[in-house]
Amino acid sequence: MKDLRGKNAVLTGASRGLGPYIARALAQEGVNVALTARTADALEATVQEVSALGVEAVAIPMDITDEAGRKRLLERARAAHGPIDILINNAGIEWICRYTDMSSEQIEHMVQTNLIAPLILSRLVLPDMIERGSGHIVMMSSLGGKKGSPYSATYAATKAGLIEWTSSVREELRGSGVSASVLCPGFVSDAGMFAVYGKRAPRLAGETSPEKVAAAVVHMIEHDIAEKIINPGPKRLLDITNAISPTMVSWILRRFGVYEFYRQQAEDNQQNRPT
Repeated sequence: MKDLRGKNAVLTGASRGLGPYIARALAQEGVNVALTARTADALEATVQEVSALGVEAVAIPMDITDEAGRKRLLERARAAHGPIDILINNAGIEWICRYTDMSSEQIEHMVQTNLIAPLILSRLVLPDMIERGSGHIVMMSSLGGKKGSPYSATYAATKAGLIEWTSSVREELRGSGVSASVLCPGFVSDAGMFAVYGKRAPRLAGETSPEKVAAAVVHMIEHDIAEKIINPGPKRLLDITNAISPTMVSWILRRFGVYEFYRQQAEDNQQNRPT
């Protein structure tokens, strides 16, 4: 999809984190955006910002884990802008803790938000894209989907699912004019999860900026890139090594304090868990 100007996109998780950065990057390419999240006030602020860039933008507050809500989201997006050309499944949640400290409800909610909702939203937009012979879906995964970290098991499982979904569906869509991509950021400064916690990533892991992640989303759509890892530093080499020897990479991450970093955050979360 070389020319994005005038295309229509739906972006989930648009009110915070990477969402506003992705919305701005799309708007700078002339893409009209339907933005959704559960927080209406923050969502409207993003709409006002991207509208100033000269594109059409609409806020559609919605819970994407609700089946009826997903259908209403797409109906309202089409009513506002027309056919959906791009779907970016960005919404996601993470809670760092021991797996056995997670309730069944927490596990189900994370799976619904991070995996089920993106899959169902994609299933709802694909038939029309295929009929028109044009469209692109972007799944926002994570390096956690490539190499799961302790205290983040459910999150890693959901993000791994997005990676393999994309690999599978791209082949089904080959030759149709429709495609899918998956982006795997590592630690993200300023807008990432650990920025919310007020912490910096371990040196071995490195950090990337939210602007670079947003630019990568646009680049993947324009050039139909199947999968992209965006993370600076030696973590790139570790990803390659992990394909050869996962045990060795686990030892390195443990040795250089990355796993300890997660353990400490899990302890902090446990102490500050909402009652």
